[in-house]
Amino acid sequence: MKKGKKYIDSVKLLEKAKLYEPLEALDLVCKTSKAKFDETIELHVRLGVDSRHADQQVRGAVVLPNGTGKTVRTLVFAKGDRAKEAAEAGADYVGEADLVEKITKENWFEFDVVIATPDMMGTIGRLGKVLGPKGLMPNPKAGTVTMDVARAVQEAKAGKIEYRLDKTNIIHCPIGKASFGVEKLSENFNALMGAIIKAKPASAKGQYIKSCVIASTMGPGIPVNGSKL
Repeated sequence: MKKGKKYIDSVKLLEKAKLYEPLEALDLVCKTSKAKFDETIELHVRLGVDSRHADQQVRGAVVLPNGTGKTVRTLVFAKGDRAKEAAEAGADYVGEADLVEKITKENWFEFDVVIATPDMMGTIGRLGKVLGPKGLMPNPKAGTVTMDVARAVQEAKAGKIEYRLDKTNIIHCPIGKASFGVEKLSENFNALMGAIIKAKPASAKGQYIKSCVIASTMGPGIPVNGSKL
């Protein structure tokens, strides 16, 4: 695959085989973000666990201090007072079986986060096949299955993100936009890494943080020295 001139110029700023300190890496990722749009900055962390084992799953959620820079659209499955609370908290969509029908029949996905009260999980159970692969299925570990829907909506709007292992034992998460600058990105980076480290399974042996890379949407990956995290 042919790389663009901007990408090639960005790569020239990196030293081969060097592991950068987090602040240095974040400074570089801002400098290598040269697209005409405000690029998303992502963190990719490879962990020394085996996601095939239930006791080595790493999954959770954290509110980034400075948000993600993205407007988050929330969909809430709730009824009665909980539905009213969700709407008052600023949820974009609130409903029950009607929204299940809209998703299944119209292939509607105009939302970024799905929240549900525990009593609604039976109703939305058949959405698992369509929401699951997109990482949108509500989950208690992520705080998206809860009776406190108002708080869940507010946290999602404030920049709460979910982190989870993929099949190759890597966590991929946004930590903000290039326009945030090093200081805000650093605060978000520290919040996410702190949560991932805290979530280390008791059964995980050996080196936990195998590798850590920061990259912008269109820029090169910048390897971070994970030994000091």
